[in-house]
Amino acid sequence: MSARRLLNAPQIWLQRHAQVALASLGRLFNNSLGSFMTCAVIGIALALPIGLHVILNNLQSISGGWDSGASISLFLQQTVSDDQAASLAEKLRLHQRIEKVELVTKQAALAEFRRLSGFGEALEALDNNPLPALLVIQPKTDYTSAETAQLLVRELGLLPEADIVQLDLQWVRRLQAITVIAQRAVLVLATLLGLAVLLIIGNTIRLEIQNRQAEIEITKLIGATNAFIRRPFLYTGFWYGLFGGIIAWLMVAISVTLLRGPVANLASLYESAFDLSSLGWLNVISLLAASAVLGLVGSWLAVGKHLSAVEPS
Repeated sequence: MSARRLLNAPQIWLQRHAQVALASLGRLFNNSLGSFMTCAVIGIALALPIGLHVILNNLQSISGGWDSGASISLFLQQTVSDDQAASLAEKLRLHQRIEKVELVTKQAALAEFRRLSGFGEALEALDNNPLPALLVIQPKTDYTSAETAQLLVRELGLLPEADIVQLDLQWVRRLQAITVIAQRAVLVLATLLGLAVLLIIGNTIRLEIQNRQAEIEITKLIGATNAFIRRPFLYTGFWYGLFGGIIAWLMVAISVTLLRGPVANLASLYESAFDLSSLGWLNVISLLAASAVLGLVGSWLAVGKHLSAVEPS
């Protein structure tokens, strides 16, 4: 009999935990309004850092695309003809660090300036074309970082045909620096709001212990251990954290869905196919796991502090 009981011990342990988990879940549904309000507060607290995390991920994908797509503008000397510019372009296409070279001739540059500037009539009064030929150079993927691109800029600046070489990555660097600061701020905010979630769940469990004080005293009188009494409160905290995480995920997902259309319209105005991304499934699972752990920790701390004070008189 003892051997059979020993073999069935894991099954009995799982059954008891399942019963307590379902019973604690039933208590939450019996007080559905109060439970929903508590879970909603937890969800809002978790949604704030998660939403900022999603925004930062989208900003990083945008800046990363701009960085990898950075090009170098090589303005040639005014005395360089279009034929000489075309010959230089063919020479640069053979460069080991250059992916593509696009030639903008003097006439093409003048036509584009006339179209975009609105000074077409004033340009007609000029005897000569004042604009030089331009080479738009796209470095290869391995040389698109700011450091390697700067080396290529210096090399191009030594060409006798070169007048001005421009690589506008400074604003990208500033955006990346701001993004790093924002990541630290989100981490601090997530830590503070995580502590707030612990306090919310701890206070909720404390009130639950006070409301069930008579039941706890009777349970202790008949010989129940602290672990047995603690178990339903731990599962209650677990459910609070899990449902709060689900609400946070739904809030972020709905917000991204509402913003996706306007963001796509704005991106199309800049001839971009950027699509606002939401949380991936791995991030969703991490969010739910973290929120459930916060619920367990908050309830554990509250039970450990307040349960020992409840003793049968």
